[in-house]
Amino acid sequence: MLKFISFGSGSSGNCYLLMTPADALLIDLGVGLRGLKKDLRTYGVSLSQIHHVLITHDHADHIKSVGSFSHDYQVPVYATREVHVGINKNYCISQKVTPDLARFIEKGVTFQVGDFTVTPFGVPHDSSDNVGFFIEAGGTNFCLMTDVGTVTDEMKGFISQARNLVIEANHDEEMVMSGPYPQFLKSRILSGTGHLSNRNSAIAVAENMSEELRYVWLCHLSEENNHPELARKTVEAVLRGYGIVAGADFKLEVLKRNTSTGPFDLE
Repeated sequence: MLKFISFGSGSSGNCYLLMTPADALLIDLGVGLRGLKKDLRTYGVSLSQIHHVLITHDHADHIKSVGSFSHDYQVPVYATREVHVGINKNYCISQKVTPDLARFIEKGVTFQVGDFTVTPFGVPHDSSDNVGFFIEAGGTNFCLMTDVGTVTDEMKGFISQARNLVIEANHDEEMVMSGPYPQFLKSRILSGTGHLSNRNSAIAVAENMSEELRYVWLCHLSEENNHPELARKTVEAVLRGYGIVAGADFKLEVLKRNTSTGPFDLE
């Protein structure tokens, strides 16, 4: 059985756990280690059970603690070469990933880490580089795509294969446009290398999902430009327009920004 827990999903910090009975990995490590240890204890999980870290991109809310965790627990960190360079240059990261624990991955090249078969794929965003992950383990699969400027044909292909999907629903477009952000920041959020809106997230799922899809989690909600119930209702309404009923055709959840969500047993 494959289990999934989110320990934070938003600009304050992102971190996700996938766990089989014998192995565990983290995707991103942008939360504090003290809080992560406390949350893990709540779920009966020790940091020593985590043997791999995958990193999507090099923005601080995804990598803040990766160097410290990797160093303290001697855990390898898997990221593209550009993301590793970005981690080393990021002034927010005091403890860097040491060369002996850096593992370089390539988009489109599948690799094996413990119980997990991992395929990274490109995701447009204004970082040094950005990938999503399609992961197979425990007789099922799990796909994560966050900080999404636009949904590419490659990403659509992975949505169509996903049984369990984490996809960004960052903002409500009207809230962004009418909100207090300066124009340059609004333009960045709404650009093709910015973030995915509730509506576009729902369209991506509706137009590309297969009958195999069992679970969808909305991730990386903006604190200023979104709200969990707004995201859920917007996505549900768009899906209904395609004849898809969340809760009947698949389960829909919204990941919490600053606290843990889960655990979920993946089918």
